[in-house]
Amino acid sequence: MFVKRLLSGIVLLGIAVFVLVFGGYYLAGVLLLLSLTAFYELSKALGIKKVHENSHIMNLGFVCIVAFYLLLAFTQDLLLLCMAAAFTVIAFLCLYVFTFPKYRVEDIMAAVFSFAYAPVMLSFVYLTRHLEDGHLIVWMIIISSWGYDTCAYCVGMLTGKTIGNHKFLPKLSPKKSIEGVVGGVVGAGIIAYVFGNFFMPDVKWFLCAMAAIGGIIAQVGDLAASAIKRNKDIKDYGRCIPGHGGVMDRFDSMIFTAPITYFLAVLWIVASR
Repeated sequence: MFVKRLLSGIVLLGIAVFVLVFGGYYLAGVLLLLSLTAFYELSKALGIKKVHENSHIMNLGFVCIVAFYLLLAFTQDLLLLCMAAAFTVIAFLCLYVFTFPKYRVEDIMAAVFSFAYAPVMLSFVYLTRHLEDGHLIVWMIIISSWGYDTCAYCVGMLTGKTIGNHKFLPKLSPKKSIEGVVGGVVGAGIIAYVFGNFFMPDVKWFLCAMAAIGGIIAQVGDLAASAIKRNKDIKDYGRCIPGHGGVMDRFDSMIFTAPITYFLAVLWIVASR
């Protein structure tokens, strides 16, 4: 299992490096694929079965996600993206109203939630990449999610074998420790500082703070995805990534760090003018 997980992680990191370096349609295409998969996984977890009576909900969601990402890739216009998100909600409600009582309101709300949770939140990776200095700032999303996860795991393991750990939200995630959380946040900040020292020395402390804040949010994203799984009594969202589970299992923290990184970057850009 460890070897399978490690190899999958290396492949994912290689893909991430490629699409973040080249950006553009490569990045948009990968994010679209992740969003479609995550939408399916989350909708299924929330009770929307891919059977005949609910297939129209899933299909409508797929169409709306593709339309959203086409707008993202070709315009990057925030107003149009907001309109697309609003029209997606209206489209789901139209399906609900004009086919009533074929679908349950719980299924419609689950579909709307799934659309906002994964596809919309992941789109901030693309938006961050296309900001001023976005080719560098976008790496804060990786550092504050995957960097945080790695540091939290290593620190938690180390302290667990030496001084002992204190449980962090044991009812939700029994294996997580306060020491691991603190180590992950500090570790993400240090990695970002080193990154900034090489590539953006004038704002290295800001990058450090950005990654540390992102690390805190990454933990929230991880726990939110875990909470849904516990509520729905499932182990993994999917099995498309060997050793990791589904897209929602592997990218749960990145889904949260992408928007916060974008917002902090925009604040920095505005404040520096």
